[in-house]
Amino acid sequence: MSIHDYQCRTHRGEPFNLGALRGQVLLIANVASRCGFTSQLWDLDWLYRHYRDRGFTVLGFPCNQFARQSPESALDFCTLSEREYRVSFPLMEKVKVNGSDTHPLFVELKREAPGILGTTMIKWNFTKFLVGRDGRVIRRFSPRDGEAVLREALERVLDEP
Repeated sequence: MSIHDYQCRTHRGEPFNLGALRGQVLLIANVASRCGFTSQLWDLDWLYRHYRDRGFTVLGFPCNQFARQSPESALDFCTLSEREYRVSFPLMEKVKVNGSDTHPLFVELKREAPGILGTTMIKWNFTKFLVGRDGRVIRRFSPRDGEAVLREALERVLDEP
């Protein structure tokens, strides 16, 4: 299966067609509203606005698995993100990224791009996965990796055919 074949939902609970993003470069992240990295929403949105015309999309999935840093509903997370961080990229359903209830998309992302020492567990909010136009996971980024690191990787991937 390709990343594009997985089922997910928008922050409103409506089906979201990942297949419609075939041919685009994706950055998929588990996000939170009350995390020390929440300001990265600014950076993710800047990247989205700057590169979307070159076939790039960010998908943010709220997650409350790390110190309960996103307790609100996905809809409330979206409202807060739009108001406080001017987020314009798609925000999705609230998911679990670890454990027996891990969303299948994140199971695949972690399988294709394990972390340090081969661990698949996501250790914190704002872990990011770069997915190529063909749907394969290219790289996993830590929560500490910010806009400059992401921009450098994006420039290389977006220039590939």
